[in-house]
Amino acid sequence: MATAAPPAPPAAPPLRGVQPLRAGEGHSFFWRRLHSLTGIVPIGAFLVEHIVSNFETWNGPLAYAKQVVFLNSLPLVRVLEWAFIFIPLGFHALYGVFIAFRGRANVNVYPWAGNWMYLSQRITGLIAFAYIIQHVLRQRFMGVQLPEHPGAAFAKVQHELSNPWMLAIYVIAMIATTWHFAYGIWLFAAKWGITPGEKARKRFGYVCAALGIALCGLGLASLYAFVGPNYQNAPEDTERPTSSISIQAPRALAEGNSISQSTS
Repeated sequence: MATAAPPAPPAAPPLRGVQPLRAGEGHSFFWRRLHSLTGIVPIGAFLVEHIVSNFETWNGPLAYAKQVVFLNSLPLVRVLEWAFIFIPLGFHALYGVFIAFRGRANVNVYPWAGNWMYLSQRITGLIAFAYIIQHVLRQRFMGVQLPEHPGAAFAKVQHELSNPWMLAIYVIAMIATTWHFAYGIWLFAAKWGITPGEKARKRFGYVCAALGIALCGLGLASLYAFVGPNYQNAPEDTERPTSSISIQAPRALAEGNSISQSTS
């Protein structure tokens, strides 16, 4: 006699999350955790400081030069530069490229939204990597040496951004870098167990999005200060006297001088 087929086992619940949340195995676990950590400290901290410092462009070339002087006057600044910027950045970027070319999106396993975030994180990382290489080479090691001539910092960036193609590259890179950093914070909190559960991750996602938008806004505003109408006649070097710059006395002081001259 024929027997009824056993009932089919219940379908397994769909996997939540995206591939970057995988912890990895063996040495991969350590390197992925280190990669995630360096993206926040020190690289992320430096990114925030760099964007905030560049906002001094709105106060003019002299204020921007003073900011460059301050940063280059820190104790052991060259040791700090290599230990906390160049070396961690090199590791994070190269290992990120390694992960990007080994990973793949699995639309049949992970949700579409997770795959798009996964893909965008890799694309923005590659854009940021290419941009940072050219930016460091051109601004730090080529042309006028800003540590020795901080007064030329504003003009050096302004000349570079006078090229519309370079300006477009900077805008794209700013959007990509801040997106990469904001989503990297979300991934870091998920990987390290800071935001357990879907609700916590969703709420923290709004926080990360707000931070990314704020940083991107500050960065784009700084770019506009370089190319906008306020400082079109910026000096080549604020440390050198030039006849094209006239320092105007405050109005109250000028009026006081005119009164004293008329009464003398």
